[in-house]
Amino acid sequence: MEWTFDSAERLVGALRAGDVTSVELTDEAITRIERDDRAINAICVPDFDRARAAARDADRARARGEDRPLLGIPVTVKESYNVAGLPTTWGLPLHRDHIPAEDAVQVSRLRGAGAVVLGKTNVPLGLQDVQSFNEIYGTTNNPWDHGRTAGGSSGGSAAALASGFGALSIGSDLAGSLRTPAHFCGIYAHKPTLGLAASRGMVPPTAPALPADPDLAVVGPMARTARDLTLLLDVMAGPDPLTFGVAHSMTLPPARHERLRDFRVLVLTEHPLLPTGVAVRAGVDRVADALVEGGARVDRGSPLLPDLAEAALIYMQLLASGSSAGFPDARYEQLRARAAGLAANDRSLDAARLRGTVLSHRDWIEVNHRREVHRHGWRGLFTEYDAVVCPVSPTPAFPHDHHSDPLERLIAIDGVAYPYFDQLVWAGLPTMPGLPATAIPAGRSPEGLPVGVQLIGPMSEDRTPLRLAELLERVIGGFEVPG
Repeated sequence: MEWTFDSAERLVGALRAGDVTSVELTDEAITRIERDDRAINAICVPDFDRARAAARDADRARARGEDRPLLGIPVTVKESYNVAGLPTTWGLPLHRDHIPAEDAVQVSRLRGAGAVVLGKTNVPLGLQDVQSFNEIYGTTNNPWDHGRTAGGSSGGSAAALASGFGALSIGSDLAGSLRTPAHFCGIYAHKPTLGLAASRGMVPPTAPALPADPDLAVVGPMARTARDLTLLLDVMAGPDPLTFGVAHSMTLPPARHERLRDFRVLVLTEHPLLPTGVAVRAGVDRVADALVEGGARVDRGSPLLPDLAEAALIYMQLLASGSSAGFPDARYEQLRARAAGLAANDRSLDAARLRGTVLSHRDWIEVNHRREVHRHGWRGLFTEYDAVVCPVSPTPAFPHDHHSDPLERLIAIDGVAYPYFDQLVWAGLPTMPGLPATAIPAGRSPEGLPVGVQLIGPMSEDRTPLRLAELLERVIGGFEVPG
């Protein structure tokens, strides 16, 4: 029997029942990677010898009566996580030989739960792209169309899952890096509430693995089913044992509802600053129709919704401010001069990004205050609604574009070109206020490419969008094997 595309939940049951061993699952995954990954290039750092040893250990542990959440389950890890003995480069050639001596906290939690780590998955240069390619490891292709991107920055993980290379993966998300690859590859991903899962050890090469709280960025689970997201999130969630974990434990509140008909959902398809492509709108509409047919209350607009245009501008400024801290002085002064030349009434996304790169501390505090106002607006919205359904990105996966300057790239939306990074407006919607968001498959485009949507939930109520994802998976279907 082949187990390649089975859910982690089903594999756990099979292992408990003695229907399969971890060694068999691991060997099957490795065989598939060795056979198929030449065309996909998802697994950039294989660790097969240690994986086979871990699988043998898992089988022995189970024979002794042990039973941990992921005992014996083959998984992958995004390259940007420190794994002791394996390179962590973030795709940066200068650091191709950097090998950490200690696992990231989330890798430790995977191992503690009994998972078998097959290896690491590919990323873009410095994790700063909507594609996954770099000089060290090359390009990761979309399993549905090798001429298109698998997304970034967790594109290798998404492509690995869609190709059957392990049952689960862990990634990270600052600008849609979990959700966009899931949308492009037809899998599931969950961006947790900001701060819900410790990120120590998911750091650039040579940086110390400190228990810092990054702004906007989170780490989170990726899977082929909605229930598997919850399984993995339960392993990942919780404060860092070096900080709040010393005194705090964490219990997520239950989902607000268990039945589809009890959910109150706001559905969005249009953004004031960027069009949404026809294929993506159709995916959102498909989910909306399923909600209505399931008896849920569905609205297409609400005065409680925070201003989407202002939200995107705040997000772009915060995003850019974090990325410019390491710029050389000359480059920073050049950007500051350009920002000073912007017209006061220029409220474009490009202008927001440029202003963000040179925010003074005083100005950053003002932008952060505006973020807090938006967070409070979301609290009000979630007294009336349980979730918001909207796009992850305006298009399905696009053709590879390796232009050396990302600022010179364009994204085509139904044949019309827009600045490349404008496509982040939907991904930034829950990221800016730190809300949880679950990406789910919602069908395919006319060209046969996966299309996903995201389910945004209330702060710290991650189980609500995750439960809604499970219910929708039952009625609209979920992961499909690339043909």
